[in-house]
Amino acid sequence: MPSIAQSAMRRVCAAILITLLAACSKPPPAPAPAAAPVSVAVAMRKTMPDLLAAVGTVEAINSVAVKSLVDGQLLESHVKDGDEVKAGQLLFRIDPRPAQASLAQANAALAKDVAARELAKAQVDRYDPVAKKGFISADQMQQYRTAYEAAAASVKVDQANVAAAQLTLGYTDIHAPFAGRAGRILVQPGNLVKANDTNALLTINQVAPIFVNFAVPGAYVESVRTAQAKGALRVQARGDGVKTAQSGELAFVDNAVDPATNTIKLRAQFANAEENLWPGQFVNITLTLGSDADAIVVPDAAVKAGPNGYYVFVVNADKKAAQRAVTVARSVAGESAIAKGLDGGETIVVDGQSRLTDGTPVQIAEAKPAGEAAATK
Repeated sequence: MPSIAQSAMRRVCAAILITLLAACSKPPPAPAPAAAPVSVAVAMRKTMPDLLAAVGTVEAINSVAVKSLVDGQLLESHVKDGDEVKAGQLLFRIDPRPAQASLAQANAALAKDVAARELAKAQVDRYDPVAKKGFISADQMQQYRTAYEAAAASVKVDQANVAAAQLTLGYTDIHAPFAGRAGRILVQPGNLVKANDTNALLTINQVAPIFVNFAVPGAYVESVRTAQAKGALRVQARGDGVKTAQSGELAFVDNAVDPATNTIKLRAQFANAEENLWPGQFVNITLTLGSDADAIVVPDAAVKAGPNGYYVFVVNADKKAAQRAVTVARSVAGESAIAKGLDGGETIVVDGQSRLTDGTPVQIAEAKPAGEAAATK
């Protein structure tokens, strides 16, 4: 049988063995998390414009459907399809001979009645001294005076007829009421035209300067009117076929918000000297209401939307990402103005946010200013 000392030794060895086995069964310590690769930018303080965007429709300032004011045959056309016309330029000529004949008749009637008036006047002058001496009756003298007044009235009627005939003759030459661009000629020489016919001879649109009509949400009425009270508001137009952005000024704000759409109609005027804007064209409008001189600006890519609002990841001095809630004032040209939550000079993540949680170590690329980062995106 084993001795008492041997039994004690076995128990001690067993205890040591159990302790060693327990130590070997513990898991190894977790390794430190790997740094997530990210791109960053620096929040900047800069001037940030306050812009409103809308879709507008180009409209001619003046548009006229040219029609004849007299009946007759169209003899000549002095304009071609799409021509640029000047104010007062001769466009069409209608056969003037009927109007010339009417004017000749009116002049003849005027000459006849002028002669009759002069005869009546001579009779009044001749018999007035005689009547005063009582050699002719007062009734007969009154007849002479009445005949003269009637002849004078006839002359005035004839003069009015002559003026009307001259006006009608003037209508046989049709001139451009203003400078603009002619459309397609709708009536060719040789056709008969009627005064104020339903069909126009052609349409002229004034395209320089030109209007652009657009609408913005009714919530911006106060902002627009407040900005307009400080001075002229700058408007830019861009669109398909527009070579360069066109600059103009806000010219009109409607006096009521449309209750059907909750929008208010605005109108901008553009010089359009090169005729880049064309009536009926759709363009993208940018209305500048003002600017913030010291706004904190970050690239749009840095701002993410979460269940509790917008947030960004800020890189701390220990190169760890910290999620921070922010308030976005507005976004312009790929940049967001931050109203609350950031300060200028802070480093924020612009790419790689999907790998981050609050406190994740980051491996950052070269930091760029916010404006430069937005431009290279």
